[in-house]
Amino acid sequence: MNLNQLIVYDAPKGAAGNDDFRVSARVPGGEWQELFVYEAKVDMHHVRRASMAYFDMEGTVEVRLTSKHALIEQAAIRPLSYNIPFELRGSELTFELDRPRKLAIEVNGERFANLHLFANKIEQSPPRPGDENVLVLGPAIHRTEDIYRLAATPNETSGKAPDTIYFAPGMHYLEETLLRIPSGTTVYVAGGAVVVGSFLCDNVEDVTIRGRGILYLSDFHRFSAFRGVRIVFSSNIKVEGIITLDPPHYSIYIGKSRGIHIENFKSFSTRGWSDGIDMMASEDIVIDDVFLRTSDDSIAVYGTRWDFVGDTRNVVVRNSTFWADVAHPLMIGTHGDYHKNGDTIENIVFDNIDILEHHEPQPNYWGAMAINAGDKNTVRNVRYSNIRVEDFELGQLFDIRVVWNKDYNPVAGNRIENIEFRDITYNGRNEHPSRIYGFDEERMVTDIKFINVRINGEVVTDANSGKFDINEFAYGIQYCP
Repeated sequence: MNLNQLIVYDAPKGAAGNDDFRVSARVPGGEWQELFVYEAKVDMHHVRRASMAYFDMEGTVEVRLTSKHALIEQAAIRPLSYNIPFELRGSELTFELDRPRKLAIEVNGERFANLHLFANKIEQSPPRPGDENVLVLGPAIHRTEDIYRLAATPNETSGKAPDTIYFAPGMHYLEETLLRIPSGTTVYVAGGAVVVGSFLCDNVEDVTIRGRGILYLSDFHRFSAFRGVRIVFSSNIKVEGIITLDPPHYSIYIGKSRGIHIENFKSFSTRGWSDGIDMMASEDIVIDDVFLRTSDDSIAVYGTRWDFVGDTRNVVVRNSTFWADVAHPLMIGTHGDYHKNGDTIENIVFDNIDILEHHEPQPNYWGAMAINAGDKNTVRNVRYSNIRVEDFELGQLFDIRVVWNKDYNPVAGNRIENIEFRDITYNGRNEHPSRIYGFDEERMVTDIKFINVRINGEVVTDANSGKFDINEFAYGIQYCP
């Protein structure tokens, strides 16, 4: 029995493509199948056209990439921790995958006009037209007004609106830009589908958004507040497998919600406040196997903000890759309920993470791994483990501060305590010292552990070897091999 499988998806007519690369894949000994290469815009400061392609696989798959404009003199397949061997021949690069991967492939040192390749696992039991309480968006580009109209149209025989809507191939736009999803619904965005607009889960429960298709928001200049997926006042929500391209605001936004599971999600953004996944006043969140290339924080964990009031706790982010063209890859703590006694942000885990870039021109927003407690917040019980940081352009490795950021915080934070960094590796220039600052004697940083933290191969054994800047309001800092 052949255990090698490959599934490729045609793009709908009118999808935005990029012609920098030609990309093909095959199972060993099989025919090469060409992939559609989408345009993926990157970097807020100077927006450029990167490339993105995807397929599903199991077993072993061979990949062939051809540069259409230059010979390939050198290349890198990132994350570098994967150690994927490759061969170069003229303008062609070939390599083999033995498992699903999310890759950033650079030729001739180009990090902005590069190729992002997402090899997904084979989908299990995808929904089909006719399944109950399922909206199936087939290979097309879809209009919200058509979705609402068909969902409300009674069936000729039953007299009821259909449980399932299927759109055949074509190109459809979300005229209202927003699809509101009711409780108990699965929205399936099939491979090859492009949805021009965003999804909203508001005061609902038991919703699944899944598939291999794309939410496309690149042309929504007038709708700066729109997110890819917005989950507010909701519970038991799952987002799996989809891609968002250039949302004007967050890729996924979670407010006052619980029981959220995000898996195999991919996103690119280019605009101010176009964070990856942000959460406010929420709990019991799992983010697993995602790739985010963002022009603001890739992951941000906050307390109270806007209409969402309360603590945030029990968040796990794992098995993922982050690329922050602007701001922080991993951020905790800025916003809270400063009108009262602040919030508690606690029990946060980051595990098995690759950080590919951190580029921020403003020193107040440095930190590949940042905890900035403002708004009377207490941040505690946070663990970073098995994290690999590649050389980044501008910033610092750690930033642990109780702060009064006058752009965002009417008052300073309260406290940061019990933070562990375990099995962290960073290979890079390490130009700027990492900061560990309390605010004053009452608003301090305490109990910070660095366990097997290695910078350019050397274990951090004290503040000097870690290049740490520590003020007089930080206590209980430990360094362990």
